[in-house]
Parts: sequence; C-alpha cells; structure tokens
Amino acid sequence: MMLADYRPRVVDAELARRLSAAGAVVVEGPRACGKTVTAGQVARTEYQFDVDDSSRALVSTAPEVLFDAPTPILFDEWQLAPKLWNLVRRAVDDRSPQRGQFVLTGSATPRDDVSRHPGAGRMAFMRMRPMSLFETGHSSGQVSLRALFDQEFRPVRDPGLTVPQLMERIVVGGWPTLLDADVPAAQQWVRDYLATIVTDVQRLDGRRLPDQLRRLLVALGRSVGTDVTTKALAADVGGSDGPADRETTSDYLAALNRLMIVEDVPAWGPHMRSTTPLRKSATRYLADPSLGVGALSVGPDQLLRDLNAAGFHFEALVVRDLRIYTQLLDGTLARWRDNNGHEVDIVITLGDGRWAALEVKMNPDDVDRAADSLLRFVDKVDLTKTGAPAFLGVVTTRSAAYRRPDGVCCLPVAALGP
Repeated sequence: MMLADYRPRVVDAELARRLSAAGAVVVEGPRACGKTVTAGQVARTEYQFDVDDSSRALVSTAPEVLFDAPTPILFDEWQLAPKLWNLVRRAVDDRSPQRGQFVLTGSATPRDDVSRHPGAGRMAFMRMRPMSLFETGHSSGQVSLRALFDQEFRPVRDPGLTVPQLMERIVVGGWPTLLDADVPAAQQWVRDYLATIVTDVQRLDGRRLPDQLRRLLVALGRSVGTDVTTKALAADVGGSDGPADRETTSDYLAALNRLMIVEDVPAWGPHMRSTTPLRKSATRYLADPSLGVGALSVGPDQLLRDLNAAGFHFEALVVRDLRIYTQLLDGTLARWRDNNGHEVDIVITLGDGRWAALEVKMNPDDVDRAADSLLRFVDKVDLTKTGAPAFLGVVTTRSAAYRRPDGVCCLPVAALGP
C-alpha cells in the first residue's frame, strides 16, 4: 500500500531488483526497522499475521483464499504461520515463470525445520536494518560509496553535522518511528524496545532468566566494536553469582542473532605476504548504535564526557551505515587485525572482487595516524592475489571530504551515501 509520506530507503532499489528476478522475496530484519512499510510500497495485497488472527488461521484452513488476491501479496511476520513457507514455494512453482508474486517479511528467523523446503531458486533474501544517516536526512550523501569504488571521488565541503549532533544520532538511532522524536522520547522508546527483546528471547529460547538477558545486553553495549569472547560475556551474564554457563550464553547469543539484534563483522583473511599470524575472531555489533547506549543508559551528554567510549559507538553508527550502502553493491564488511595489534576497522569486499579499507576516527586530528595505518596494512597484503584496493579512507566527523597527497580519502560520515 503506497504511502504519500513514505521516506525512501536504500533497499527500495534492491527490493525492486529482487522482485524482478524471483517469484518471492523474503525481507528480514530486526523488529521496527521498517520492513512492513517498505514492502507495503510494492504490495497490492497485505496480510499482517502479528495482528490478524483470521488471516493466520486461513493458512491452515483455506490458504487458497489468501493466494486468490492481487499480487504482489505481502505476508507480514510470516514466521508466525510457518506452514506458509511451503505454500508460497508451491505457489511460486505453480505460477512460474511469473516473478514478483510474493513478499514475506519477518523479524525472527525460524528454527531449522526439516519440513520446510529451503526455497532455493524460488526465494530471494534481503536484509533490512534501521535507517542510515542518509535515509534520515542527516547525511548529504554527496560522497557516494559506489562512486568511490568507481574511482569517481569528488571533494565536498564539511557537511556541518557537529559532534554533539552526532551523539544525538547515536542515541536516537535509525528507527523510522523516531524520525521526529526528541532525545528523551527516543531513550524511553529504546528502553521499551530492549525490554521487548528480552521477552522475545525468552519466547524463542524457552528460558525464564530475564536478569541474565538484561546483563547480556549491557555487556554487548559495553563491548560494542570489540571481539569480546563468549567466555567474557558469560562472566558478565552471571553477575554476582559468578559466570553463567558458556552454553547458556551461546544460546542467548543465538537467539539474539535469530532476532537480528546482533550482527557481527567477521575477520578478513586475504592472501598475505607477511607471516604475522592473523586474529580470526569476529567483532560484535548490535543492529543499531542506539541499542548499545540504550542498554548502558547513556545519553548524549555522557558520550561527550567520555569521548574514548563514544568512539566505539560512533564506529557502530558508521558500520550500520556502511552495511546499508554496501549491501546495495552486493558487498560485505569485514575487519582485519594481526596478533601484533595492527588492525583495520572495515574492509569492504564487493561481489566482483573489488575491495577497499577504511579506518573510523571520531576525532579528525587522528586522520594522519589512521592513514598511516592503512598504508602499512596495504604493504602486508599480497596485491598479486587481491588486486589493489579501490580506495583507502578514514571516516570521521567534522571535516571536508578530500583526497590526501598519499591517496587516502578523508570521509565525513555526514557526507556518505550509497
């Protein structure tokens, strides 16, 4: 259902592309990131299984009624009626070669089920996340990630978003429902959201230990942007009673992954000339930077008083935005680090093999040091195997976008876009 006041999303183009190539598209993402509204822009018929009991009942009693409707048909929160999966798969087969017949949205990944056909060749999958700064209108988008990869970088002025304003964007986050909210209202909404996540994990995991779940979210917020181990998280989860069982903590993390609240960045392992051992553990992030600071009950003023800690949450904001822009280019994010402590925050690799490396520095005065780190990193990569990077960049706050004499680009986050 088209909405006149719909705020365009970066994934709109991807959704249209996938609908033109597959019979059904599965849109996945955390609760409240905007899946239903975005999918509703292309749907002619909508069934919302989380609020419409009668439609959910028809899946078992009279599914033909659901499918006898104008297409594309949107099945929202389809995982609440798991039998729908195989019904859609069969409908896609029956209507082949027609494309773009169905859109399924879900905020939780169902458990593996041997009766559920994988849908290969019939279903296309697309991830949605909370909104980027470009989508909320806080980034000009003048520095396009696609253009950077295409060697079409153009300098632009400082976009003017101040550090205090960026701290507010970290706290408010990219949730569509908070587009016009002030900071106190957003903080209350995020607290309520986290309480809902605790309830959702209990429902998925079957456990009744809300205090442990809350402590886990606090631990994840405190360790955002690091490769904190499950063992370390278990120590926090257990609280004053001593470390929680590692298997229990792993189960909680698995449930958060199913809800798409946790989204780690894996280690990048290129061909290397150096014999320096690489660290392979993933770096942990939450789906939106607001969740980390919300779990910690931290607001903009506290972030400004602790800029070292704020830097990790700023990095989480940058990672969220780059995930969104990179996905449109069929790319992925990774992180590189060796056992000598040398690391690169983000390595983007596109489906065609092109790659780029970026450091994230909240303080523009740190750009020189970050650029040097990037250049030393490239010296360790076997470029005969990977090819030269499409670009090297330092993402920062208040700065113009420009290319340095050493070739490294300085990239203000409030100028980045797809």
